[in-house]
Amino acid sequence: MAVLRQDINQNIQRLEMLCNSDPSIYSNLVAILKKEADEGNARKGASCSKAFVWLARSLDFTGALLQRLVADPGQKMEQLVEESYSITLKPWHGWISTAAYKVSLKLLPDNKTFINLLMPKDETYDNLNEHVQTFISLLVPFLEEIHSILILYGLDRLKST
Repeated sequence: MAVLRQDINQNIQRLEMLCNSDPSIYSNLVAILKKEADEGNARKGASCSKAFVWLARSLDFTGALLQRLVADPGQKMEQLVEESYSITLKPWHGWISTAAYKVSLKLLPDNKTFINLLMPKDETYDNLNEHVQTFISLLVPFLEEIHSILILYGLDRLKST
């Protein structure tokens, strides 16, 4: 999961740097997407538009993984990740990203370790399950709105290498 976390952090930093460079122009994410689209830079290099796309997809993956984890905590972590990856990230990954994903599968913790990482001290699994369900219920509509914005700016079909 460290690779995913590092990718997320880099994308957040890219967006933060642009926002901080001129807050009057880059006051929100839609302003950033619009400006890059108008300039023809949205799909080029290390654009903030691409960073936003991959942040949304990372959240799609996270939501799918958490949903599967609470639905079937006995299922092997590798299977949970594979199912989540297949429906969220795999359609957008090229061969390099897919190869990196396959390597990362070998580094997954077991379910118990992963659940313990998510669960605060002195918390029960039932409480964690409730928190995850609440998180997902808040995340899904948020992601639906994000994907609508990505479609509006023609970024919904962006692929990686």
